[in-house]
Amino acid sequence: MSQRRRSRRAVDGVLLLDKPSGLTSNQALQQARRLFDAAKAGHTGTLDPLASGLLPLTFGEATKFSQQLLDADKSYTASVRLGITTDTGDAEGETLRACPVDVDHAAVASVLARFRGEIDQVPPMYSALKHQGRPLYELAREGQMIERPPRRVSIHRLELRSFEAPCFELAVTCSKGTYIRTLAEDIGAVLGCGAHLSALRRTAIGPLTVDRAVSLAQLASIDLATRDGLLAGMDSLLGALPEIRLDAAEAGVVRHGGSLLRDLAPGLLFRLRAPDGFIGLGRSDDAGRLWPKRLVVRAGDQVSTTKD
Repeated sequence: MSQRRRSRRAVDGVLLLDKPSGLTSNQALQQARRLFDAAKAGHTGTLDPLASGLLPLTFGEATKFSQQLLDADKSYTASVRLGITTDTGDAEGETLRACPVDVDHAAVASVLARFRGEIDQVPPMYSALKHQGRPLYELAREGQMIERPPRRVSIHRLELRSFEAPCFELAVTCSKGTYIRTLAEDIGAVLGCGAHLSALRRTAIGPLTVDRAVSLAQLASIDLATRDGLLAGMDSLLGALPEIRLDAAEAGVVRHGGSLLRDLAPGLLFRLRAPDGFIGLGRSDDAGRLWPKRLVVRAGDQVSTTKD
């Protein structure tokens, strides 16, 4: 007789993980999940294996709120190598072309100005974007080249932190959907010598920063109770949203799918907090009423299903 599989723990919360280079985001997630023995886990947007840095992981009910960070601005420290272009746009790819580098600090700094603000960016072939149901990177590995329409992205901050030919380091803050590999390639193209991304570290997503993150090695070195103490609340993913405090009666209405008249501006999202803590995400309609959008379900709760 086969043994019944042991149930994992019901864990709710957010872990700010400092992902190491060399692991996929899913590999890092699964290692962390095992360390917490968590029944349900997810992440809030992938980092390439080459990249390190902030990877917020969600456990249990916190997975319901991952979308808010997927839409948030992100910050990076990017290392760029001039003179060499690769098929992937980063150091993991095969070299396509090598050129001499006759570029100084002033030349790089002056070029950066044209990449600040809203720009059009063509997504790389080696990306998870799909064409007819297949990821582009699969097609690229088969030698196929698919036309990709440019996408509008925003570069809020682009600073030259250091330069030592043929390499330089950038500080970047950008909108969702921005490819730092493509940014490095485009800068190299304007400079006339080509370039690729040699290293990348994500330092922030929205209000969350890597200086508060822990590594897998640190997690492995402590006991389970101490690990649990490192988890942030579910509403840490929603720190950019305004908070509405509800009394017990109002929270009961919301939990059962009802609305509250609050004279709110339409089309906004809110963190909802009841006397017993964070209960979920709310939205305002055109009449200024507050509706539940996505709610936390705890053991014993009776919560009506809500629609986005």
